[in-house]
Amino acid sequence: MALDDPQIDGRLVENITHFVRALRKAGVRVGTAQLETAIRAVAAAGFGRRIDFYHVLRATLITRADDLEVYHQVFSMFWRTPEFLESMIQMLSPQLRDDTPPSAPTAAQRRAEDALTGTAPQPDPKDTRQEVIQHALLSWSDTEILRGKDFEQMSADELAEAARAIRDLRLPSKPIRTRRSISTPNGSAPDMRQTLRHALRKGGEIQSLAKKAPRIRQPDLVALCDISGSMSVYSRMILRYLHAMSHARVQNWGRVHAFTFGTRLTNVSRGLRFADPDRALAAVGHDAKDWEGGTRIGAALERFNKDWARRVLTAGANVLLISDGLERGDTGLLDREAARLARSARGVFWLNPLLRWDGFAPRAAGVRTLLRHVDSLHACHSLDSLADLSDALGQPNLRNRYRAGLRETG
Repeated sequence: MALDDPQIDGRLVENITHFVRALRKAGVRVGTAQLETAIRAVAAAGFGRRIDFYHVLRATLITRADDLEVYHQVFSMFWRTPEFLESMIQMLSPQLRDDTPPSAPTAAQRRAEDALTGTAPQPDPKDTRQEVIQHALLSWSDTEILRGKDFEQMSADELAEAARAIRDLRLPSKPIRTRRSISTPNGSAPDMRQTLRHALRKGGEIQSLAKKAPRIRQPDLVALCDISGSMSVYSRMILRYLHAMSHARVQNWGRVHAFTFGTRLTNVSRGLRFADPDRALAAVGHDAKDWEGGTRIGAALERFNKDWARRVLTAGANVLLISDGLERGDTGLLDREAARLARSARGVFWLNPLLRWDGFAPRAAGVRTLLRHVDSLHACHSLDSLADLSDALGQPNLRNRYRAGLRETG
């Protein structure tokens, strides 16, 4: 059946095409082949009930579980009335506007609204100069708002801009003095091996003493990212942060290892090796099958300690634990495995998005358990919080100051 078949209404084909464009703008990956399949499926199934139409389009256009919520919001807004653009104009009219403050929209709703309202007609060219001036006046404040905005509250365009900004962030590290030494003229200890080598070239006569100093190297970094439903947005941004550190021109870290956990532990370090960040995140999503599921922190730490700790923590690596600490399993297991992780790692730094709340207090059992075994606690909900993390980890004696703070607060 061709797309220009008279059985297919031309207006319906046009509307489905515009709907697919709105999905793309909302961040859903939909191709031309899927659009053609959707039109053919609608022609075959007919257009009787709204719920049938909803499921036909969803079955042909959505291939990832992560996109289901965005699809639902875009569908609800796009197909709620045949005269969608007219209804949008009425909602924007000052005479018909409701002054009642609306409820806070979800992330999927914001992405859907951005995708649909972005199809509004282009402004008149005579207003271009005024818009440029207004944009110049507000660009600084918009940047400041974006830096302090919660990742969960960002629209699709804001998340893309934040992802670009993350590429410029750097996480400093403290070099490690190893037991191995290296020959250097500025060394403080005599290097007898190098001295004898030079003497053999001179017939056994020692003319000068060679010097050596301890070898300095960058520590490794290991990240354990919670990808449960409440943490998925933050973990994606942290993984972009780790990708930027892995491919930075100036390497502040040795090897960067990344693990995700929800209902199981997954090593996603190989996916981060791709130079393109979008391709790297796609590879991570392919490897981790438990996105936006439940979370078992204690079981994940137990599996990491048994299978991976001796492979990635033997060289004095630092650990970033990205989680909200809301354990649904045995807190006794969490206590034992967190203590074992703290003994194996050079330092354990906990990134918790719940710190965005001013009234945050460690009331949950999992949070109180993890606090006893980490070296520092930091927020990770915005660009500003990630920048503060870089400043904090670059300060000396961070572990001692954090332990002292815990004793003072009880």
